[in-house]
Order: sequence, then structure tokens, then C-alpha cells
Amino acid sequence: MVLLPRLTAFAEAYPDIVLDVVTVTGPVDLVAGEFDAGIQLGEYIQKDMIAVRVTQELRLAVVGSPGYFASRSLPRKPKDLNDHRCIGLHLPGGPYRWEFERGRKAVTISVNGPLIVDDTNLVIQAALAGVGLGLAYEEQVAEHVAKHRLIRVLEDWTPPFPGFFMYYPSRRHQPAALSALVNALRLS
Repeated sequence: MVLLPRLTAFAEAYPDIVLDVVTVTGPVDLVAGEFDAGIQLGEYIQKDMIAVRVTQELRLAVVGSPGYFASRSLPRKPKDLNDHRCIGLHLPGGPYRWEFERGRKAVTISVNGPLIVDDTNLVIQAALAGVGLGLAYEEQVAEHVAKHRLIRVLEDWTPPFPGFFMYYPSRRHQPAALSALVNALRLS
């Protein structure tokens, strides 16, 4: 969602820079891992890092296939998920508990279902196959929803939240390649 859409333009503008990308789910200690920078949700970035916004606000979307809903009612509130098969997302530390908010009311649900995966792309594929309800970023499922391959539910319970940021340690002499990448990814 962040790097790939801008990678072609970056590679053309800076043909001598090689990006060595490592994907990791969860927080990363950049200094210990000897990384120049990372991309993470704002809430997970350590306070001593420099953070640059690289996406707009994001929203989560709960989705299921028309086939899944053929014999099931649509959930109207988060607690209704207890009556549905849900596709869990495994993060470092265990399964992600689905978080919802409407007005001043916040609800967290530990979902149950036949599948737990560690990749939202697999969540989406399983939802498309009718395995159960999935939770992914709105942007990731927008085309499927628009083409009626997925039905979105609980939309009024998923407010926007700060999106992704590129973060890096404060350095007196920042490498030129990192400066170029920061400028290319910075949300204008």
C-alpha cells in the first residue's frame, strides 16, 4: 500500500539506489536490526524516532462474500460477530482482537473461526472463498466491494485512524539514499 505504488517512479528517478526490503509483522528495532528506516502504523513507532506520514488516514473493513451471507444475517453491531465464523489475523503476541468504535463507545472482540493467518492478503482470499468474515484495510478490499465480490458490514463501527509512517533514527548525517526515499514516500 505504501512502497509498491511509488516504487517504479523512485527506481526511475534513482537508478543507482537498491532498496533492500524486509517484511516483518509487528514492531522492529531499527538500530538493533541495522535498518535505515521502517514503515509502520503510527501507534507502534517509538517516540525517539523521526516519523514522516506516507499514507492518509486508514480504515478497517469487515467483509464477507455473498455466498457466506446467503445463509447468515448481516452483523449489525460488533457483538454479533460472536455468531459468525471469522478469519483471524495472527500478529506477534497472538491473534489480533478486532477493535471497533462508534462515537464514544469502543468495543474489542476476540473473534472465532476456522482459520487464523498472518497476512491480510490471505484474509481477503479466504473471505472471497466464503470461509468467513475477514478484517482488512478498506483500500485492500475496495475493488472487491465495488464489484460485489465482498459485502462490507459494520462500516459505522470502523472510524479512520492515523495511517502508515516512515520512521528512522535521528542522525546528524542522513544517507543521501534515505533522504531520497523519504522525499519520494512523504505524503504531500
